[in-house]
Amino acid sequence: MAQTINIEGLKKIAPILLSMPSKRIWVSYDDEADVLYMSFEKPQKATDSDQRDDVIIRYRGKTIVGVTLLNASKYLESPK
Repeated sequence: MAQTINIEGLKKIAPILLSMPSKRIWVSYDDEADVLYMSFEKPQKATDSDQRDDVIIRYRGKTIVGVTLLNASKYLESPK
C-alpha cells in the first residue's frame, strides 16, 4: 500500500514552519517515547533550556537551536 500525506495539514503548518528561527529544520519523532524533536542547527549543542508545559526550548547562548515537544500525539486533531 502506498503512503499518503495530509496535504491540508501541511498547508496549515506551512506558515508556522516559515516563521521558525531557521530555514532548515531537522525533525524526528520517537513514537515509543511520544516525543517530537526539532533542531534548527545541525549539530545542535544547547547550553541552556527552558520548559513550558510539554515544550522544551533549547538555547545556545541567546539563540534558539531546537524545540522538544513531549506527549506529541496528544496534539493530533481528533477526527470529526
